Amino acid sequence: MAVLLFFGGTSFVSAQSESPQKKLPNILLIISDDHGWRDYHWAGHSHIQTPHIDQLAREGTVFRRGYVPDSLCRPSLATILTGLYPRQHNFVGNDPPLPAALKGSRGKPYQHPDYMAVREQYIAKIDQMATLPRLLKPQGYRSFQSGKWWEGSYQRGGFDEGMTHGDMKRGGRHGDAGLAIGREGIEPIDRFIGQCAKDQTPFFVWYAPMMPHTPHDPPDRLLRKYLPLTPHAPIAKYWAMCEWFDETVGALRQSLTKHAVADQTLIVYVCDNGWINDPNSSQYAPKSKRSPNEGGCRTPILFHQPSAIPAGASDQLASSIDLVPTILSHLGQPKPTELPGINLLDPQQAQERTAIFGEIFQHDIVSMDDPVASLMHRWVIEGEWKLIEDYPDTSSVQLFHLTEDPEETIECSQLHPDRVARLKRLLLEHWDPRKGVVRDK
Repeated sequence: MAVLLFFGGTSFVSAQSESPQKKLPNILLIISDDHGWRDYHWAGHSHIQTPHIDQLAREGTVFRRGYVPDSLCRPSLATILTGLYPRQHNFVGNDPPLPAALKGSRGKPYQHPDYMAVREQYIAKIDQMATLPRLLKPQGYRSFQSGKWWEGSYQRGGFDEGMTHGDMKRGGRHGDAGLAIGREGIEPIDRFIGQCAKDQTPFFVWYAPMMPHTPHDPPDRLLRKYLPLTPHAPIAKYWAMCEWFDETVGALRQSLTKHAVADQTLIVYVCDNGWINDPNSSQYAPKSKRSPNEGGCRTPILFHQPSAIPAGASDQLASSIDLVPTILSHLGQPKPTELPGINLLDPQQAQERTAIFGEIFQHDIVSMDDPVASLMHRWVIEGEWKLIEDYPDTSSVQLFHLTEDPEETIECSQLHPDRVARLKRLLLEHWDPRKGVVRDK
C-alpha cells in the first residue's frame, strides 16, 4: 500500500508495502537528554554543529513542532516507552517520597532500606505495563536498553538485553552502568546490532545517553572549538556537548552500515526535555527544564528510513505520546486502544489534530498512587496559541502567541479573554484533574 504524505505544500509517496515477504524494519530510538529544541545546526543555531542529526533531518520526516508532555526525564522517558501521559503511567516525578520516619534525617536517607523499599514499590508499576519492547516481542523483535533508565533493571521494561542493572545497593537509580553509553562509545550497541544482523532477527535499540546532560565535560578538542564563540564558558561547554552527542549519532549510523542493516532500520529521534543553559554555570535557566514553557517541553521529532519514509518537514503538532502508535503503524500493527496518541505518518490523522496537551509535576513524587497530588501546571497548544494553567489555582494562567513570541516573553491573557476561556475549556475536556485520573479515548 502506498501512503501519500503531505508536508509544507509538497506531496510524497512512502514505499510501504503489505507484502508478507517484506522484512520487518529494525528500530533505533535515539533520545537526547537536556537538549534545547533549537540547538541543532539544521534548526538554525549559528554555532552548534550537528552534521549527523542534520543529515537525518534532511533525509527523513521531521516534525518541527514536537513536544513532550512533561519536561522532566523520568516521566518523559516513561511516556516515550509506553505512549501514555504521565498521569496514566503514574511515573510523574523522578523520586518517590521519603517515608515519614526518614524526613529530616541526617546522612544519606536515600540509601536507607526503608526508602529503597518505597522505590521498589514504585518501580514495580512497570512490570505489567505494555511497554514498546513487550509490544514488539510477539513479532520476533529482540530489544536492547542503554543509557537513561529509571525502572530497575532493563528486564523490567521488557528488554531482552541491556546495560542497566538497577540494583539500588550498587547505585542503581537512573541508569547506573548504562550511563556509560555514548560518553564511552557505542560498542555494546554495535555488538548487539551485529549479532541480530547475523541471526537475521529484527531489533529494537533504546539509546538514551546522558548527553548533552551535565556533567558538561566534552573532549578538549570540541571545547576549544566553541570557547572563542561565546564569552560564557558554561555555554561553550554545553554547545560542545551537543556536538559530542551528535558524533555518537554518527557512530550509530556507521554501525548500521557496517552490519548492512541501514536501509532496513527505522531511526526515531526525540529529546526527553529541553534545556536553556545558564550563562554563568552548567545549570538550566528559567523557562527551561521542568517548566511548561517551550524551552522545557519542545523538541523536534524525527523519523528516518531510506525508501520507506519520505524527506520532508512538517509544522503539524506532534507529541511523544505519538511515538509508540507511529512505530506500531509503521510495522502494520494496530495501536492498543488505551493509547491517546496518533500515527504521525498518517497525514489525515496529523492534519485532523488541532491541539496537544501537557502536564508538569513536581520533581519528587508527592503521592505513590495519586498523580494529581504532584500536579503543578497544565498546558495546551492550539494552532499558534499556548495556554499555561497553574494547579490547583486554575485562575492563574499565562497566554502566549508562539509564532510571534517563541521565547514566551509577552504574556497576553488579559488581551484575549475569549481565547483564554476556550483553551481552558479544551484543557478540561482533555482532562479534569478534579475528577481524578481517567483513560483518554
